[in-house]
Amino acid sequence: MAPRETVVSRNFSVGLTAFRTALLVLLTSTTTMGAQAQDTRPAQPELWSAPASTTVTVSEKHFNNGQVELSGTLYAPQATGKVPAVVVLHAASVATRDLALYRHLIQALPPLGIAVFVYDRRGSGKSGGTLADSDYNVLADDGIAAQRMLAHDARIDPGRIGFWGLSQGGWLSLLAAARSPQTAFAISISAPLTTPDVQMNFAVANILRIKGYTQADVDMAVAARTAVDEFERGKLDRVTAQARLDAVVGKPWFGLIYLDKTFKDPDTSRWAKEMAHDPLKTLDAVRAPALIMYGANDPWVPAKLSADILRKNASKYPNIHTAVIAGADHDMMLSASPESQVDPKALSVQAPEAPEYFSLMAAWLTEKGFARVP
Repeated sequence: MAPRETVVSRNFSVGLTAFRTALLVLLTSTTTMGAQAQDTRPAQPELWSAPASTTVTVSEKHFNNGQVELSGTLYAPQATGKVPAVVVLHAASVATRDLALYRHLIQALPPLGIAVFVYDRRGSGKSGGTLADSDYNVLADDGIAAQRMLAHDARIDPGRIGFWGLSQGGWLSLLAAARSPQTAFAISISAPLTTPDVQMNFAVANILRIKGYTQADVDMAVAARTAVDEFERGKLDRVTAQARLDAVVGKPWFGLIYLDKTFKDPDTSRWAKEMAHDPLKTLDAVRAPALIMYGANDPWVPAKLSADILRKNASKYPNIHTAVIAGADHDMMLSASPESQVDPKALSVQAPEAPEYFSLMAAWLTEKGFARVP
């Protein structure tokens, strides 16, 4: 099925004269442009405003991965030649294109000459398919299908298309880069270099600590999760695993540890598929330049362990640059309280705000030849 698109135009006002100002665009995009978007006063500024330096064309686009049709939006800067593009891959809890997490990319990268494509994850928004019958490979292949679609867009340079993702999307960004030799770059934010079960035990322990529970409670919760994980791996029988789970079902914190009261068999469990994902094996197959960043204060992923692994293996991965952002949490925020950081209801409104994150991403994209100053 041929991709379909609807096009409108949007202007971004930027005064870029040097690389320093290119960084400033990223530093200020979340606050300044977010404020502009929320301004409900009468539209009088056009009486004195200057013409925008950058015009961005906004296109609704549809594409297929096999029988599943997916839908997204392309934000492409108008330029004399073809421009690079980034395909945005989803965090587990942020599945649609319109959420706050992705806004800084839409606002900041087109003025630097990089198109941004954000689509609804399968089973969400305007995209078809279902999430339940997918795995990480399928989700990465959805991103690769978007990459192939963009390669046929006359505005996009097919040799300079990369991926960006945060959390689970960070894993998917690297996995898509590993599975697609045409990938020009990958940016992975807050995606640990541990398997998903190790990451979730780390997160659950921190969630209970933040909520004020004791170390004994933490140990019981992690033991229950580990029992289920061992069953899914075929290393523990169902009766024993269920008994260890039953022992914590009545605890006041049970609703915080991301377990149900029972569990599926390994051949039908999506979690069993996810646990098989080894990020280190993925890195071995990534040939494109990659930027991997962590928040120093992230309660969801073991940032220190992940950064240490990358630094110890720096000679093995010369194409990978690693950075840990001071004071930042999982979403590269600086202002969120620990309670807010682990509140599922807050995930849909959280968005990056750490200046170091913005500036390092801009600097890296510029160094690698993807960002430009008009």
